[in-house]
Amino acid sequence: MDDFYRENILDHGKNPRHRGILVPADMDCEANNPLCGDRLRLTLRLDPEKKRIVELAWDGEGCAISQASASMLGETILGMTLDEVAKIGKQDVLDMIGIPLSMNRMKCGLLSLKVLTIALYGLGAWHQHELEDED
Repeated sequence: MDDFYRENILDHGKNPRHRGILVPADMDCEANNPLCGDRLRLTLRLDPEKKRIVELAWDGEGCAISQASASMLGETILGMTLDEVAKIGKQDVLDMIGIPLSMNRMKCGLLSLKVLTIALYGLGAWHQHELEDED
């Protein structure tokens, strides 16, 4: 099964979905992983009435894990309401990636969720995710 997930990561890394930047965008957020240099910028357009993500694009630099994670998360959230997106947690993203990550790679794999969380709910919401790991 790990081979399937490795191939999926390589596919998303080589053929990222929704890569680019939306101009104009309703939300535009960038974050990085200072430990390894991964950087990710996420832009979103929302349907204001339905509070739904109708377009997204991301750009960044980094390892295959961080870039594939951004591509996979983008595919997942496109068309979701903000209430649905709020329910996505770290384990959901790790399940998308599908292979065990070392502690060093964990921040790479979760960078896309970090940027999404900060864009939609603010830095405090991301800090709350981090505190959940300590419990």
